[in-house]
Amino acid sequence: MRQKGNMMAERGILVVVSGFSGAGKGTLMKRLMEKYDNYALSVSATTRAPRPGEEHGREYFFHTKQEFEELILQDALIEYAQYVENYYGTPKAYVEKQLNAGKDVILEIEIQGALKVKKKLPDTLLLFVTPPTAEELKRRLVNRGTETMDVIESRLRRASEEAEGMSEYDYILINDQIEECVDKMHAIIQSQHETVKNRRDFIKEITEEIAVFEKGEEE
Repeated sequence: MRQKGNMMAERGILVVVSGFSGAGKGTLMKRLMEKYDNYALSVSATTRAPRPGEEHGREYFFHTKQEFEELILQDALIEYAQYVENYYGTPKAYVEKQLNAGKDVILEIEIQGALKVKKKLPDTLLLFVTPPTAEELKRRLVNRGTETMDVIESRLRRASEEAEGMSEYDYILINDQIEECVDKMHAIIQSQHETVKNRRDFIKEITEEIAVFEKGEEE
């Protein structure tokens, strides 16, 4: 864990990762967690049905529509949005707990939710993942083999809409070679800890310490 000069844990950074369906976000997140420590992957809540092999509380918190709407009323979500007739949202308590423990928290959410988080929490880092070409995007969706062509075509139409929002993100990650993309993502996130906005406490601390020298010279 990174440390500040006074040995208190540095607050983590909130990172939102979005991208076209089929861009490889899930694989990217899994490899990032395997390769580097100090990351916490936020588990989203959703009303969509589990895919084969998915478990409640691991890939998602699976809820009925009524349960999800109760979470909205309780203000228990950082953000929520509707995508392909299902709700998706980010539980608030888990994220805050991990950030305060010094973990960099990764939210894998779609573009509507990402922009809501950025508006509410301006220091959030936004990353958008895309394959190198549109043809590669279609190939990955087809090869996944989990959806009908009607659903795939719906996702491709959605991707056309999402592409218009790419300019709202801080960084674009082209996911061609997975290892290279993972390393780039890690480097981008860690570099954010050195920005002035994330070093305000250190700046205040060292400024006060250096001021002692000035007082000493005056005496």
